[in-house]
Amino acid sequence: MNNDVLITVNDLVKTFPMGKREFTALKNINLTFNAGEFTGVVGPSGSGKTTLLNIIGSLDVPTRGEAKVLGQSISGLTPKKAADLRNNHLGFIFQTYNLLSVYTVYENVELPLLLLKMSAEERKQTVLQSLEWVGLTDKLKSRPAQLSGGECQRVSIARAMVKSPKIVLADEPTANLDAKNSHHILQTMEKLNQELSTTFIFATHDEKVIQYIRRKISLEDGQVVGDETVTGK
Repeated sequence: MNNDVLITVNDLVKTFPMGKREFTALKNINLTFNAGEFTGVVGPSGSGKTTLLNIIGSLDVPTRGEAKVLGQSISGLTPKKAADLRNNHLGFIFQTYNLLSVYTVYENVELPLLLLKMSAEERKQTVLQSLEWVGLTDKLKSRPAQLSGGECQRVSIARAMVKSPKIVLADEPTANLDAKNSHHILQTMEKLNQELSTTFIFATHDEKVIQYIRRKISLEDGQVVGDETVTGK
């Protein structure tokens, strides 16, 4: 891992209206993420994990404080600039896969590239390389309904990685998988992290994920209650 800072979060507060009141999902969060990290934001449901990932991913904005990603303040981005940041530099992996059922595996992975200025041949080579990373070159003509849960999640990893993003945000990526598939998925992401120096940030409360991460940030009631390097990784 190198020491290039990719993400800084300063005094971050996020509130949501709840009737006549408001709910504070994140309370004065201060964090820094460097290039090449393999980090888990860990905590029970409702602790603020997904909210933090959504702000880092420019899917939401802080109420107060600041989140800077690759030197850009999330609060200051126009919708177009936020979309450009996501399209060019960020990859997303969700627990529900979010694959398009009418598209083949190849087409699902190719989709993010259609927003970039690439020739059809460049797209083809990039998609095939991404499917090779996750071991699914034999499934490129299949549709999601023909795949197992583990295969669907590997397609979503390929889709997240196809742009060679600097940062991948993974929200409970093993939640719908059994132990064998979970370990396969995590080993795949670990390999991509090591070979491509992609920064992975997980939101999770899955002990299987926690076995793999090299930094553990613990959230509780919207606050950071722990931030430790996991030894032996």
